[in-house]
Amino acid sequence: MRNYDLQFLKRFSIVIAILAIVTVGLIIFASFLQRAIPTEASPQAVARVEGRIAPAGAVYAGSTGAAAQAAAAEAAAARAAAAGGAYEGTLDGKVIFDKLCTACHLTGVGNAPTLDHAHWDKRIAQGTETLYKHAIEGYTGPDGGVMPPKGGNAALSEAQIHATVDWMLANLK
Repeated sequence: MRNYDLQFLKRFSIVIAILAIVTVGLIIFASFLQRAIPTEASPQAVARVEGRIAPAGAVYAGSTGAAAQAAAAEAAAARAAAAGGAYEGTLDGKVIFDKLCTACHLTGVGNAPTLDHAHWDKRIAQGTETLYKHAIEGYTGPDGGVMPPKGGNAALSEAQIHATVDWMLANLK
């Protein structure tokens, strides 16, 4: 090897060594900063995570469970009352029907009666109080049809249920 080749290799090795030392120093500094600065989660991110990991339901057993279930029902009713009721508390049966009931009662999903007399005449013969009761409390029919309590929206008031049932009965074909 020539003399200038040895000089180049010597200088090149020094530059590589300096760069390696700088890299190791930056890695050590970054790990120090990561441990020293606490991570801060935004409130929106925390709320989204809590919403995703919240339990889908609850299990109630025995007398303790019955008390917890009653307390949960009261809390849900209080939240619904505080919110002014479902759909801004409207008593327009068409509005509630369009927003909540159409999925089942226009298509017949789950053996739900569609808006025609063939499906409703036997039900109407039972009386409107029975229809209101089934709409409020829920009902499983002999044909396997299922009506969830309050159509699946616990925030509906009884007056809203009555208005919706009345609207449906008035609009049978």
